Amino acid sequence: MPMTRSSTAGLRKSLDKSRRSEDFANGADTTVKYIWQYSETHQQFNPSEMNEYIDTKRKERNQRLFSKPQQSAASNPENVSTNSSDEVSNGRTEQTKLNIKKSLRMLDDAVASPRRTGSPLLRTVATPTSILRGNQQPLPTLKHSSYTPSGRSSLAEGSFDLQNTSFLNMVGTTPGRSKLGPAGRHFDATISLMDDSGYTKPVTPTGQYFLEDIEDKTTDITKSTTYSEMDVVETAFDVLLEGFTKCLTTLTHSTQVFQLVEEYERLCNETASAIYNFATKSTPGRARFSKRIKHMDATNQEKYTWRLIGYLFRDRLEKSVENEDDLLSETVVGEIAKNKSEKEIVLDLFKKEASTRRNQLVIDWLEKNSEDWLDNFIESENVEFFGNFYNWENTLHSLEQSGPMTAPKRPFVTEMDPDAPVRQNRPIADLDIEDEKRLLKHLFAYIRAGKLQQAQELCIKCGQAWRAATMEGWKLYHNPNSHNKDTSNTRNIEPVEGNPNRDIWKNCCWDLSEQECYNVYERAIYSALGGNLRQLLPACISWEDHLWAYFKVMVDVRVEQELRTKADRAFENLCSEYWDQVLTQGKVFGELHGSKNEAVREESNAQFHVIQKHIILNNIDGLIEEMFGWLRDQALSSHMLRFMAHFILFLRTVGLETKDTMCKSILQSFVELLIKERQLKLVAIYTSHLPADVQVILYAQFLEDITDKAERKLCFELAESAGLDIASITKTVVENIRGKDDFKMQDDSALEAATSEEDRKKIEAIEWLIFDPSQRAEAIKQSNAIMRCFLALRKHEAARNIFEKLPEDSIDVVHRQWQMKAGDSPLTAQDSNSIREYLCIKAYLDALETFDAWFEHFHRNAPKEPIARGPVSFTEKVAFEQDLKQYEAERDRWQRALDLHTKETSHRIYNVLLFPGGWMIDLDEEEDPRESRARQLGLLRQLCIPFLTFLLQSVLSSASEHKQCLQLADIIASSKTALYEVFRKDELRKLLSLLRQSSIQILENQSDPLGYEMK
Repeated sequence: MPMTRSSTAGLRKSLDKSRRSEDFANGADTTVKYIWQYSETHQQFNPSEMNEYIDTKRKERNQRLFSKPQQSAASNPENVSTNSSDEVSNGRTEQTKLNIKKSLRMLDDAVASPRRTGSPLLRTVATPTSILRGNQQPLPTLKHSSYTPSGRSSLAEGSFDLQNTSFLNMVGTTPGRSKLGPAGRHFDATISLMDDSGYTKPVTPTGQYFLEDIEDKTTDITKSTTYSEMDVVETAFDVLLEGFTKCLTTLTHSTQVFQLVEEYERLCNETASAIYNFATKSTPGRARFSKRIKHMDATNQEKYTWRLIGYLFRDRLEKSVENEDDLLSETVVGEIAKNKSEKEIVLDLFKKEASTRRNQLVIDWLEKNSEDWLDNFIESENVEFFGNFYNWENTLHSLEQSGPMTAPKRPFVTEMDPDAPVRQNRPIADLDIEDEKRLLKHLFAYIRAGKLQQAQELCIKCGQAWRAATMEGWKLYHNPNSHNKDTSNTRNIEPVEGNPNRDIWKNCCWDLSEQECYNVYERAIYSALGGNLRQLLPACISWEDHLWAYFKVMVDVRVEQELRTKADRAFENLCSEYWDQVLTQGKVFGELHGSKNEAVREESNAQFHVIQKHIILNNIDGLIEEMFGWLRDQALSSHMLRFMAHFILFLRTVGLETKDTMCKSILQSFVELLIKERQLKLVAIYTSHLPADVQVILYAQFLEDITDKAERKLCFELAESAGLDIASITKTVVENIRGKDDFKMQDDSALEAATSEEDRKKIEAIEWLIFDPSQRAEAIKQSNAIMRCFLALRKHEAARNIFEKLPEDSIDVVHRQWQMKAGDSPLTAQDSNSIREYLCIKAYLDALETFDAWFEHFHRNAPKEPIARGPVSFTEKVAFEQDLKQYEAERDRWQRALDLHTKETSHRIYNVLLFPGGWMIDLDEEEDPRESRARQLGLLRQLCIPFLTFLLQSVLSSASEHKQCLQLADIIASSKTALYEVFRKDELRKLLSLLRQSSIQILENQSDPLGYEMK
């Protein structure tokens, strides 16, 4: 409507405190004045040109103010003569100059930004919480964004109260890989509202946008954060993993599965927030900074994915979807719909049609994601919307001041109604254009985040109540009194809801969205309301934005189809292009994959977006195949692998696991990652979700590298608590370690008796079988196997170390465990033979130990006989005799000790040679003979018995016990022991040669060759 003098008189009082044109034109030299002068003398607004103009003016002003009076007069005579305020300033005192300089510096700091500050929309003050935060309601689990008001969702809880849901919920894009949108066009001066130039930042934050914006907020990390805070970012994988594991082991019941999903989402949100808060304190532009932002983006995407899982799988699993017969359904529903309102028809649609309900859930999900970043977007723009301002106040002021002498150089609108710029083909003031563009962008951001009510409040606060009214027409009509027969009592009458002319309003929205003269965001706002996909997409930047737009229109068209089919009234026809927007979920993702927007195409292939696509399409098989294919990618992040593993576990819990082999491979890869990262406390938990045979193999490989005793005990206890097969795992660990290096023979004889590092690992491996008493029999078996190899290599010290690992009561423990299990029945043949072998080895090692003691005493402890010298003095002779007596005494003691050592050594060796039943010979026949072990036992008999025989012969011969040497021959040749069978021919010849020497010694002592005295 045209502005008259009477209609503007009431505004003057409130505008006195605002920006006044006469103050700008006639006041002192200020930056605001320069902005006003520029806007009055230029028909086309150019930000760069205006900045240069302002900088030049400020430089001239400062030269006039702070140069010496005589220099200023000489250099700028025109300025001095034409500006009385400059003359006054030049005459001020030094203190006044300093105050002016300080004030101007503060003013420059406040308004030197490229953004224009002549509008309340452009003041760099924090956004009022009452507008952008205080009035926001918590987003529900599900909202009918396109057809229901904002508030608590009822769909997620099983009811469908449209008063508690929202028509235009918008959940934002992730701060991910979104690219900047297409550059806006510079519009003709006659229709300036179309100008989108200078607005290249997306409505919702993206990764690149975040990087640009955060540089203004960052400080030196060394001055603002502690090392422990840095660790929170660096160890985010560990933090998330521990949190996920705790939730997984706490919420174990199938009824808690969605509570578990919510906990996963919460953990991701906390981690992303911590990284964001830390990033704002760190130094941008570095590789580590970019890495953190990338990780924050990935964590947010994971959060959104868990949220989507909660939304859709809850509906799929908890909602009972009816399988209706089309013909019967149409007949029954059609009859009922005659008495139903538009609201009730739409409620029925969401109840009975699962596909539409889940499409709406996707919209709710996207809008909830956008809501998470809405405050960051608003704050990053540094915009505050002040109340009590009038629409287009600069244009209004210009009209008030217009006259023959003050007409602007370019014509403005002459009327102040919203349609005036289009109707008159004239622009509004430049500052108002900037306000309008920024307002529209923020309104679209609110709508994108599902905050229609906040968008309307913002319109009202900025003096555009008419725009808020245009957003109100979406509400579905419903008269709650239509079924109330008793209308006589006014108390029973309820207020009517919604817009009875909604079809007309929807046509108007479509027409507005098609007007090219409007800003791209204004067209997008009414496109979202009217279902115009073609005009909505230009305002969309990221993959999420485009997905939201497609689903928004898809649900909108479906609802309109239902209304026109079931409602008992005639509707205004919508244009054919609206009805041509026939979309399906598959077609939508196909459009995104082939989008003309390169950024959207790239984001379509992002891993989390691929996962989200398959979840929306309910294509679990395809999703598992995709994730299985990613396992071959060396660049697969640990965070993605963690998500994949927990998603597989989620599918198992809800009974939807498929592609069993692929799922096992994913879980196995995750466990292998945990092993690589040495997550000692977590490996057992996730290993327990693998098949039993894989559990044994994988956990045994993990335990092989655990060397610390405390860590070994911890891993053993964790495996036991996780329900793993401890016996099989520990046995496999020892067998794996025992099989390494294959006990290779060394050419150097000195190394044959040495204990290598691999030998020590084999010895330490026995500890795995000692923790549990029930495994003591297996410990003996595995110890025997290792010692057999050590004995074959004559690594006797290593074999003794094995005995030191085994507790002394091991045989008793085996018998007690067996009695607890089988009562008085005898041990199994395998256990009995293993215990017998253990005793055989012990007897052999005892014999070697006594021989070593004998050898030490015989060769190193023997006293040395004093040597008699030539002619000596009486004193020396007496001393020699004393030494000789001492030697003889020591010799007697040594001989007595030698006799004891000889006797003990002979006894120990005979214990081996005369071992009951034969040394290293099994007495019990096993059901499943161990051929490899039997072969090893036979080889040990051939190696050790001749070896001990020669040792005994040397001991007896050295002790002049030649008669016993000949008795040894009787034992070897005895058919009862059959020890001769283990001797090679060369060994028998050597033994006979030694016996011959003993016989000669006996003959020299006047006995027969067999040691008997001759008569």
